[in-house]
This record gives sequence, C-alpha cells and structure tokens, in this order.
Amino acid sequence: MGALSNFGYLIGRILISAVFIYDTTVMVRVPQGATQYVARIGLPADTWMVVALCQVVGGLMIVFGFWTRFAALCFAAFCITTAVLFHYLPADSRDLIEAGKDLGLAGGFLFLVAGGPGEWALDRPRIRED
Repeated sequence: MGALSNFGYLIGRILISAVFIYDTTVMVRVPQGATQYVARIGLPADTWMVVALCQVVGGLMIVFGFWTRFAALCFAAFCITTAVLFHYLPADSRDLIEAGKDLGLAGGFLFLVAGGPGEWALDRPRIRED
C-alpha cells in the first residue's frame, strides 16, 4: 500500500470519527438537550452519557486505528439504529436528510470494516516474513 493510500485511510478515519467526537462535545455542553433527545423515544434520561462515552472512545479508537474493524462495525450498527429510531420521520424532510446521512456514515464504516485501517494505524496489518 502506498503512502497516498495510507494518507487517505488516515484522513478518512479522522474525518469520519470527528463527527462523533464533536457530537459528544455538544452533548456535554448542552446536557438538557441530549436528555430530551433520548427521552423522545422513551430511553432513560442518562442514556446520552453512555452514548457520549462510546462515541468518544470509539471515535478515538478509529482515529488511532486500534481495534478499528470492531469499532467501525459498532458505529455502523449505531448509525443504522439512529437512522431508524431517531430520524426516520417521513413527514419531516430535515429528519429524513439526517437519516440519509446516518445511513451514508454506516456505509463508510462498513468500508472501513472491509478494508481495514491502512498501514498507518496501531492495528495495521502485519507483514509475514517467512
């Protein structure tokens, strides 16, 4: 794998994770909004704290390329679940756009599951020397 491909994997990992790391900063700054958001579908009020922790830890795992495929698979499932439970509201075009973005992110994470993190990662593929 060449340097350009590895650079692309690194920047891709940073950009796809940035969405979730930034989202966590918003939840921490405005916890009442996060509480209302999860309560809207009947989840316990403090669920957002678990989500925030998972988003920041999982996001950093992907940025650094540590257990990348596992973290990306978890994020893909999270994005699909979020699209269906929170954003699939056919009467609201803004929420439908958000659902589409979530599904697109899930697709990006599935590419990461399939292709791995690239060589510039903590769990980069090891080259066997026989």
